[in-house]
Amino acid sequence: MTTSSMRGSRTRKFKSEINVVPYIDVMLVLLIIFMVVAPLTTPSTIDLPKAGRSSQPPSDYIEIELKADGSASIGIHGQSLEKAPERRDLMRRLVAIHAKRPDLPLMISADKNIKYDEVVQTIAQAKETGIARVGLSAR
Repeated sequence: MTTSSMRGSRTRKFKSEINVVPYIDVMLVLLIIFMVVAPLTTPSTIDLPKAGRSSQPPSDYIEIELKADGSASIGIHGQSLEKAPERRDLMRRLVAIHAKRPDLPLMISADKNIKYDEVVQTIAQAKETGIARVGLSAR
């Protein structure tokens, strides 16, 4: 009887800690499931707006042609275009044309091999001169 009396006399202390090992196991299984399923899902398609022709294209407009070699031409569409050897000459000529006919919009056409920055700079400078309508021509 001594063995049973010894067992009965001991008091057990309860642990007041949370066992996190099962939670870690569950999280690892979920992580593996997401890693396997993620590449299998196809990304949703994004509907981008389509650029179309304007409903009423202007009959007269200022035209700037930018070429890949750095040269540019400017003039009124349908009339002869003048070569502008430098960017300052191009902008000076644009200001002069815009002063004579402020109602004309601007159309910029550029080669596909030209730097995008040159087109953006031309648009920004045209906006600074006061031209409200600027369009791009695709070739």
